[in-house]
Amino acid sequence: MSPRTRTVKVPGGTVRIPRQRGHRSQPIIVVTPERPSVSRRLLGFLAVRLWEHRGALAPLVVAVAVWPLAALLHWWAWWTGLLLAPVAAVPLVWLARVQRHHPDALTAAVRWRTVLALLTAVAGAWTALAAAFGPLAGPLETCWLVIFAAVQTVWLIVRRSR
Repeated sequence: MSPRTRTVKVPGGTVRIPRQRGHRSQPIIVVTPERPSVSRRLLGFLAVRLWEHRGALAPLVVAVAVWPLAALLHWWAWWTGLLLAPVAAVPLVWLARVQRHHPDALTAAVRWRTVLALLTAVAGAWTALAAAFGPLAGPLETCWLVIFAAVQTVWLIVRRSR
């Protein structure tokens, strides 16, 4: 910093005021912000990392959104669990229909279809049970964690294999 500049600390940052040259010159004030705090820098780092990997975290977003949705459905109308129960079987019906039209041997595609249909059916069954009994009833919270871990693992494998 040049010897002609005065620096004054203020609550919003640092103010640098250059010394005047001549008797008719207008004052120039330059305000520079303070360095961000460690917590602000850490929060910014985490936000950038989450944004960069948002595609890989899609199952996390869905799982975290389904939990309060199931709690809200349970609070609002417990009988919505009865309406969601048949919906949980839709992936299994889809798998049976696809297998009937494409009767391949045990190929990788058949195995992936089976795994995805089973995981989707289990997640749908969890949603129906959580809407009927509440997401914290009995072993449902542990089931949610196991289902989320399985879906996240499969999601990461499928995304990497593309």
